Parts: sequence; structure tokens; C-alpha cells
Amino acid sequence: MPDAADSRYPGYDVLAKWDTPSWNEPTRRVIGRRLAIRDEPQFFSRGEWATLQAICARIVPQRADRPAIPVAGLVDHKLRSGHGDGYRDARLPELREAWRRGLKALEAEAVRAHGRSFNRLGPEQQDALLRQAEAGKLSHPAWSGMPPHLFFKACLLRDIVQAYYAHPTAWSEIGFGGPASPRGYVRMGFDRRDPWEAAEAREEGTAAAQARRSNRRVR
Repeated sequence: MPDAADSRYPGYDVLAKWDTPSWNEPTRRVIGRRLAIRDEPQFFSRGEWATLQAICARIVPQRADRPAIPVAGLVDHKLRSGHGDGYRDARLPELREAWRRGLKALEAEAVRAHGRSFNRLGPEQQDALLRQAEAGKLSHPAWSGMPPHLFFKACLLRDIVQAYYAHPTAWSEIGFGGPASPRGYVRMGFDRRDPWEAAEAREEGTAAAQARRSNRRVR
């Protein structure tokens, strides 16, 4: 994984734990399946996929100097698998229907407001439509009674952010060690770090260099 100059956890790669006591075989199987998910549609149509990718790029923009997380692919995989969250707001339809209707409605709102598909709008126009959805200020008939603000909060924002932070690349970014199985944690006090946890670079210069050395030994 590239070591970004301004990383808070320089030199840290959570996948270095793969063959160490930090992870057991069930953990490796789960993470391996997640890493195998590709950024391509199997549930969404091509048009829905283009809209979803554009939305993901606005909700969790990614840096060019780090491996890309297949956020849209992870959302697509969740919906294709049929594994929901076990609950939903009664004002929303079933999760897969909510996503299809929401993407269709955002596309319709983009065409009505700007004469172009959502994925062809500029970033400012895309952000404006998403903020209107969040505030419940969109009203195209394509919503078919589904409250835009609930779709934004309970489906779009939740699923996209959860997909991003479910991926090992994001774990390395935030210094997370992945599932603590079977090793667990020992130093539970405030501001204490186990040797198998990432070290944070809190200052420039010496502190960052020290964190980098520590993180390259984290297993």
C-alpha cells in the first residue's frame, strides 16, 4: 500500500497481519471474500451503476495515491446477496427497491434540473442535488412516495459509508487492525497501544518517522 506523505499511520498496512497470530482462518476467509469483490455491476443496470458510481465519488472521494476501494461494487454486492440490515424505516420500501427507486429519482431530478444525466453533471451540481435530497427538497414523481431525505440517510449515506469502511484499504487509512480475532486487545487504558496496533504520527518529522518504523513491524 502506498505510504502517503500526510498519512496519520505511515507505513501501516493491515494486510500484513494476514499470516500472523492477529487473524485466524475464519477471519482470513471473510476478508478474502471482501477483497475479491470487483467494482462492476451484477445487481444494478448500467444506467443505475453510472449514477451510483458518481454518487460514491461525491460521498467518499478517494485519493489517487492510494488503492481504490470498490465502494459501488460493495454496495452492489450487498444488494445482490440479499443480506439486509434486519430492519428498515416503515416509510421506505424493501432495500433493493429503495435503491432502484432512489437512483431512478436522482437521475430524473438531474435531467429535469440540468438536462443531463447525474453522472454527467459537474461536482457542484451533483452535490447540490444530494444536499436537496438530504433536506427532503426534491419532488420528482419518480420518487413514488418515497421520502428523499429518508432514502439519503437510511440507504444512500449509510450503505456507501459502511461499504467504504468495511474495506481493508480504509482500515489501513484509519489505523484499524481489522477483526480482533483471535488475538484481541490487552492494553485497554486510555491512549495505550498494543504492539499489534498501528502507531499514529501526531507530529511532523521525528514522530512521523518513528510511527513509520513501528508500523512496518506491526503484525
